[in-house]
Amino acid sequence: MTTTPSTLEARKPSTTNTYDIPSSYSNLDDLTTSIPPLPPTLPLNTPTLEQSRSHHEPQSPPPSVKPSISRPLTTLYTISHLIFFSLLGTLARLGLQSLTTYPNTPFIYPSLWPNFSGCLILGFLSEDRFIFRHYYHHHPQPSDHQKQKKTIPPYIGLSTGFCGSFTSFSSFIRDVFLALSDTSREGGYSFLAILGVVIITLTISISGFFFGAHISIFLGPYIPGLPHTSTKIIDNAVIFLGLTCWLGAIIMAVFPPEEKWRGIAVFALVFAPLGCLGRFFLSLKLNGRISSFPLGTFVVNILGTAVLGMAWDLAHVPVGGIVGCQVLQGIQDGFCGCLTTVSTWVAELTSLRRGHAYIYGGTSVFAGLVVLVGIMGGLKWSDGWEDLVCVH
Repeated sequence: MTTTPSTLEARKPSTTNTYDIPSSYSNLDDLTTSIPPLPPTLPLNTPTLEQSRSHHEPQSPPPSVKPSISRPLTTLYTISHLIFFSLLGTLARLGLQSLTTYPNTPFIYPSLWPNFSGCLILGFLSEDRFIFRHYYHHHPQPSDHQKQKKTIPPYIGLSTGFCGSFTSFSSFIRDVFLALSDTSREGGYSFLAILGVVIITLTISISGFFFGAHISIFLGPYIPGLPHTSTKIIDNAVIFLGLTCWLGAIIMAVFPPEEKWRGIAVFALVFAPLGCLGRFFLSLKLNGRISSFPLGTFVVNILGTAVLGMAWDLAHVPVGGIVGCQVLQGIQDGFCGCLTTVSTWVAELTSLRRGHAYIYGGTSVFAGLVVLVGIMGGLKWSDGWEDLVCVH
């Protein structure tokens, strides 16, 4: 009997690190399906999110390959990557907002640039097949790349952790409400302002997502993969970095080297991992419930928007003096910014069937705006907001 090369490859023991992945990881929508058709490098019929739900098992090692990394250690790696990259994503969002806020800026709402940039990076990651190729336990077909990437903690950290924390759905809806509540406008101009914020944010974010995919396709042949020997080093280093950086942020919040730092970034870093982990676990639990409507992403986006509205009102009453204002600002920038996401939302919108995408996207924006009208509108249109006592 002649042994084929494929048989020999199947018998050859795996030398890569394989993770014991919980089945619930299939509910992470950041990297569920391929980018829609981008010929000639991609097939014309890419699976929709609904189709991916019908085959929701994560890519598992072949039966002959026993996972070399246990389930508890895999979970620890994943959580550590989420903590570490949520801190980086929050700093990137706050830093980019600071850079793009200047006199006579043509972009009057601060959430636009972070949402565009985070979607661009997620589009790049979604299409990339090279950086983490040494993490794969075998050489997958193109259609299997998305499944395999969802089993790699560094990829989960970059997509769900960094991109999800870099973008913010709650800040986007806050900007929509501020456009609605601007009392300097009359008649239907506020309606036009709402449409402007929604349409510009959606089109810019979706364009960034596709542009990131185009960049990945163009640079793919030139992207070196991380060496196999670095996988354990990266995983173990992130456990240390994630926990120590988070602890350092907590210590700096209690004993700040500079008082104003707490309001600018430190409190946001304290709350950021809590929001990111909350989004991660709620997505695992809820996103698979309805194939045509990612319930987990919807719940975290609306919940985070509601918390942001309450924190905004309390900060403008004001309550708690300077420190109380800084804590509330940290909840908005850190917890709400990382609990909610535009990058995953855009990835879902581009992967759902057209009718389902319109229903899901429209419901998300409408529900978020209704929540803020109910929470922030009462104070804004009755007593009004006072100036913040903490100044960035």
